[in-house]
Amino acid sequence: MPQTASTTAKTKSGKGPEAGADNVAAVQSAPPSAKRAASTPELEPMPEITENVFENGDYPYTEKMPRREYEATKAKLQAELLKVQLWAQETGQKFVLLFEGRDAAGKGGTIKRFTEHLNPRSARVVALNKPTWEEKGQWFFQRYIRELPTVGEMVFYDRSWYNRAGVERVMGFCSPTEYLEFMRQTPELERMLVRSGIRLYKYWFSVTQNEQRNRFQSRETDPLKRWKLSPIDKASLSKWDDYTEAKEAMFFYTDTADAPWTIIKSNDKKRARLGCMLHFLDSLDYPGKDLDIVQAPDPLIVGRAGQVIHRDSHILGKALHPESRKKSD
Repeated sequence: MPQTASTTAKTKSGKGPEAGADNVAAVQSAPPSAKRAASTPELEPMPEITENVFENGDYPYTEKMPRREYEATKAKLQAELLKVQLWAQETGQKFVLLFEGRDAAGKGGTIKRFTEHLNPRSARVVALNKPTWEEKGQWFFQRYIRELPTVGEMVFYDRSWYNRAGVERVMGFCSPTEYLEFMRQTPELERMLVRSGIRLYKYWFSVTQNEQRNRFQSRETDPLKRWKLSPIDKASLSKWDDYTEAKEAMFFYTDTADAPWTIIKSNDKKRARLGCMLHFLDSLDYPGKDLDIVQAPDPLIVGRAGQVIHRDSHILGKALHPESRKKSD
């Protein structure tokens, strides 16, 4: 059985070191069924374990999912995705799935597994390049809106309008005014999309700093992966805290009832892909749904933005844009 690191997770700020010891003791002294809950998706883990895992950014498993188990489960979930696609075509459903996260977090690989066996005529991947001169003169959201689905279609955004909340903010590619206006407009836009009939899913893939560094090194030495590593990717390594601050601000302002964020812990790409698929499928009521296959995702892998945002004063106590901070220093 995979071992979890959640029992040694750091405690929430303010609870004191004894809280961590209490958590460890609680797991070690718990009955076998409670211990299994911390490492298997079928059973609900103790709330304090889930809380620590998401608030402290720890990864809950020390072993990766076996490939044989992963491949068998993936095939079953992909068959369910085909049922969803057929249902969408027959009933005119429209899907938008946004995949966001730090560089090398596993977004593209998850999209690839989602779409691997879907009919490409009604499933598209949108991965836009940097804006052209003409696009820079347009409304910021315009080039993304052009890619929205028609009836019966599923659109997967490999990064989206949330570029402005992350890389553009951190790297200074937008002004403070542009950033603030983005934060004002985004919840309104997403509310309109959802209320017009689009099923909107926003996934954030969360990877630890050490795992990101390892993946960058792999890309640098592998000639088949080198194209994935850009100068901005390398620069992001020294801006980890800036990206964390930007992420928390983004969740704070754009995690809404109409368009909530879902967090996918992605140190283990296999668990992340399956967890994301399960979350999507579990949210839908479609014909022929196999409830033996589609169950709630592992709560140690899939969580809510509210589990990440736990220091409002940290977000509100700093400028919303790095340029604003420079002027006050």
